[in-house]
Amino acid sequence: MSNAPIGIFDSGVGGLTVFRTIERALPGRPLVYLGDTARVPYGTRSPEAVVRYSLEAARFMQTEGVETIVVACNTASSVALKPMFEATGIETIGVIEPGAARAVERTKNKKIGVIGTRATISSGAYARAIERIDPAVEVISQACPLLVPLAEEGWVDNDVAERVAERYLEPLIRADVDTVVLGCTHYPLLRGVIGATLGWEVTLVDSAESVARTLGDRSSDPSTGEAQHRFYVTDVPDPFRAVAERFLGRTIEQLEQTRIDD
Repeated sequence: MSNAPIGIFDSGVGGLTVFRTIERALPGRPLVYLGDTARVPYGTRSPEAVVRYSLEAARFMQTEGVETIVVACNTASSVALKPMFEATGIETIGVIEPGAARAVERTKNKKIGVIGTRATISSGAYARAIERIDPAVEVISQACPLLVPLAEEGWVDNDVAERVAERYLEPLIRADVDTVVLGCTHYPLLRGVIGATLGWEVTLVDSAESVARTLGDRSSDPSTGEAQHRFYVTDVPDPFRAVAERFLGRTIEQLEQTRIDD
């Protein structure tokens, strides 16, 4: 890999979990973050709409000169990777395959839970990816749509979050899973309540960590200086800035609103 920017694309703020993990793995690499905040969430959209939005994002990233596009959105990862690559010729990495591989690596009893948005779970993308790696693994999938607004509201460790987690995760507990894939970029923000509900003996797999590990293993960039990152959103930037700066723990200087729709 060169020192060209890496693009990180998400439907909103959830992809910041991926941004933060990649930034830590490659501290000298400039990153370009695009949040399609005008059309969030993708998890309730049709596959056709998600592919259309993702192609627009890919073309925008192409104008930014990125070398690789990391699709941080699980919903887009489930349906849009191939169209994005075919439209731009830019290497496009999703979060599903790395997360599936890590889960198969970690499970002991071959029972893996997957939690995500309705669209991600309905796509069956994680179940198929896990089956390709190890057909003997049993996958228990559970849509958890209310976890996204809780994460964005900052309600990640109160009694409301606990009750919602208990309701959603009960089928996984009954199935005796020993590994759970956090199949939405917002869910790492709720790692504490999810882990406590499942039991700390259950391994939580964050796909962002697997993606960062893949990029780090391939990088020969020796730079350790502070990289200049760029952030773009498709709606007014102030709400994104407030969440992003709280999450990243620092001021975001290069944040712009842009249009990506055709």
